[in-house]
Amino acid sequence: MSEVLTPKAANGHGMSGDGIVRHPQWAVLKQAVEAIRPWQRKDGSIDFDAEGAPSQDDAVRTLDRVVDAVRQLSPRLPHDADYHQALVADLRRWADGGFGVPDFLDSLLAFQPAADRRDGLQHVVVFPMYTQNGNPDRNLEAVALRVVWPEWLAELERTRYDNALFVPITFEDFTPGYDTNSAVLFPETVAVREAPERWTWGAIFCDREAARFRAVTAAAVDTLGLELPQEAARLVADQELAQQTYTLWDMIHDRTHSHGDLPFDPFMIKQRAPFWMYGLEELRCDLTSFREAVKLQGEGHPMGLGVQYAILFDRLFRFPVTGARVRNYDGLGGQLLFAYLHKHDAVRWTDNTLHIDWERAPQVTNQLCAEIETLYRDGIDRPKLVHWFAAYDLVASHLSPHPGSVWAKGPDALDLSLPPRKLVDEVLPDEFPLSMFYEALGKKLREVIASTKGITGDGGLRSAA
Repeated sequence: MSEVLTPKAANGHGMSGDGIVRHPQWAVLKQAVEAIRPWQRKDGSIDFDAEGAPSQDDAVRTLDRVVDAVRQLSPRLPHDADYHQALVADLRRWADGGFGVPDFLDSLLAFQPAADRRDGLQHVVVFPMYTQNGNPDRNLEAVALRVVWPEWLAELERTRYDNALFVPITFEDFTPGYDTNSAVLFPETVAVREAPERWTWGAIFCDREAARFRAVTAAAVDTLGLELPQEAARLVADQELAQQTYTLWDMIHDRTHSHGDLPFDPFMIKQRAPFWMYGLEELRCDLTSFREAVKLQGEGHPMGLGVQYAILFDRLFRFPVTGARVRNYDGLGGQLLFAYLHKHDAVRWTDNTLHIDWERAPQVTNQLCAEIETLYRDGIDRPKLVHWFAAYDLVASHLSPHPGSVWAKGPDALDLSLPPRKLVDEVLPDEFPLSMFYEALGKKLREVIASTKGITGDGGLRSAA
């Protein structure tokens, strides 16, 4: 097997000393933002008539503290000068308008982290926004973060996996909206008057993803009695290695949403679709990343093997038993991968011990990827509803549908005079329930998974094996 890369820590561009969160004004900014958040409605506005609401003068004074802190921090982050200037203007306009529904489009357009992806570059970001898999309300949030962009990753992006919008980041500190399961910073979550014609960046917190992976994988391995190869054990033990592994996985995954033989808008962001369509799209992107990692390993690249382990373990152990069972499309993809590997003897559960055929697993995983790609390629020539049924059949050939499912009975059981989006109402919240294996595993991992809420790279950090 290939040697695993020994990563280097970020170099700390953009801030002298120990980091921006050591600056006294970061604490001022964070406290002021946290004071404003409870006053806000779901849409981000402040209701001054609500019980416990501040006076408008108090709100203005608190916002002044935010503005002053941003102004004092900004010289330490010269690459964000235009953004911070626009941010102050947006904050002032929000106050001048009586703290109605916030509009931070100008500052959002001024923040362009993908244009300067230096390893270790720091940013201080303030926006009214919701956090995916976190807080659903558009509260004011403040986040101090650092870019992760090692030269080996930059080289792969330049020469092989072009993804000019992708920004891997780590947490420095954050307000309560990120004390959650959210691991992304996406511009589309920000409160704006109108959506731009196109988004120009997307950022993913690789430290949180890596820390969750390590905690849950370690618990699953112990629970299932799985024997790990040396390289896999090192990945689970080493936070820095794991988070750099996630930068490569995420970079390939992210670009895959727009690569391949795809129906228009494969992720169906602006459409209503059955949740298994989302599950297959996310799984397709992960399995494409896996296939590319196999190629990289074959070419001697030291990160290829780690990406394979990360995808397998996160998909098999964490995804199926994390989150609610209501339309859990990532959970569905994890169930499908396990069932497919199990059916093809790449994974076995015998004598209460999990066994993985480390030579066969990559072959079978790539085989599932090929089946999903065939589904997509054929889907180009199908009507939407026919494509949905074909996708359902692919999933149902490996996972048992709920006994009460109407969709499982086939087209004759549905009112096909309705438009496809209406037929989504007939999909059960848990159309493909957990297997007995995952029901038991979920109970055993429940506390560990719950403990990863708000985790960062500093939480539970262990030394490299």
